[in-house]
Amino acid sequence: MPPTSCGSIAHSRRAFLGALGTAWLTPLGTALAQDAETRRRPARSVVVLWMGGGPSQLETFDPKPGTNIAAGTGAIPTAARGVQLAPGFDQLADLMGDVSLVRSLVSPEGDHERGTYLLKTGFRPDPTVVHPALGAIVCHDLPAAGIDIPRHVSILPGQWPARGGMLGARYDAFKVFDPAEKVPDVTPQVSPDRFAGRLADLGVVEEAFAAGRARAGATGHRDALDRARRMMSSEQLAAFDVSRESLSVRREYGDTPFGRGCLAARRLLDVGVRCVEVTLDGWDSHANNHAICRRLVGVLAPAFAALLRDLKRRDTLKDTVVLCVGEFGRTPTVNPVGGRDHWPHGFSAAVAGGGVRGGVVVGETDPDGGRRPKDPTPVANLHATVLEAVGIDPSRNLRSPIGRTFPRSEGAAIAPLLG
Repeated sequence: MPPTSCGSIAHSRRAFLGALGTAWLTPLGTALAQDAETRRRPARSVVVLWMGGGPSQLETFDPKPGTNIAAGTGAIPTAARGVQLAPGFDQLADLMGDVSLVRSLVSPEGDHERGTYLLKTGFRPDPTVVHPALGAIVCHDLPAAGIDIPRHVSILPGQWPARGGMLGARYDAFKVFDPAEKVPDVTPQVSPDRFAGRLADLGVVEEAFAAGRARAGATGHRDALDRARRMMSSEQLAAFDVSRESLSVRREYGDTPFGRGCLAARRLLDVGVRCVEVTLDGWDSHANNHAICRRLVGVLAPAFAALLRDLKRRDTLKDTVVLCVGEFGRTPTVNPVGGRDHWPHGFSAAVAGGGVRGGVVVGETDPDGGRRPKDPTPVANLHATVLEAVGIDPSRNLRSPIGRTFPRSEGAAIAPLLG
């Protein structure tokens, strides 16, 4: 055997160490790549917890303990270092590693109807157009095969439910009320034979109407009828029935219409529904603000936390964006009847899941009650963030059924939330 040179020894040593290094790094590199891929994968559904009436940020997600504007409201610590919530959110506090807060939302709309329109669509009201709600855009851009029930659902809808706007009525939210009750108007009130006969008679009328009309189908009537028929006979209707869940799960969400609505939302996501809005009305606290907030936080907090825990247990929180917000906040001052009035100059939203970073706080309101929050966040940016989280480019235009184009959003995603 020829003698080994120093150069070949050095070469062998480098090769060995290189191989050893590669063997150690490959699993790490693979894990990092997989983690990055998981973080990049967009969500596929949205839950909007709508706080109708405008919740006080000081009694929910932006407490200012010890200040004059707190008016006696304290704060509790959370799992996110330095982040506090108002009292009553103990369960959510434990989950703040999965939740981020935007505390500097600003809106030019201080009226309930106009503020609701802006928060639900991302646009100010315009007499020339009806913009689609966030859920309508999600359903339009993220089709789901094999879904017989509506993909956009509003549970306990308020006065101004989410609409399809220029995308058409098929993207309006399907409205249902307390999930303790059966879904209305989906069970035929006549025998199957008579029901079939009525459909046959309707077919005769529609054929006569269509004769000689080149665009008879443009109304969408036949399409709507066919979708309604599929829904009436679909097993997916069972997703609305929260009584099929265990008693322990139902108790976790709370024995309230809103709690049942949040549980129904999770069940609807399981069968492929893209967006569910669950409304908790009553936050318009012009009098007795503190008492009203305590009562409503007692409903919101356990249901919100239960929804997040349930999604985590099922490993679907990463696939779901959960947004909790109302149309504006409440004044830092308390009026003579113990209420807080409308305040669009710095209010809060909570966002979780769907690749949104947890434990982040965006913006800061003035502890003295000023109108200029630090890092003000336009409402359109919140919409753009949710759209990006579900893989939708907010800068691209939509096209209405009649060919009119309009933007999905005029905002830009909030970078700290999406990393």
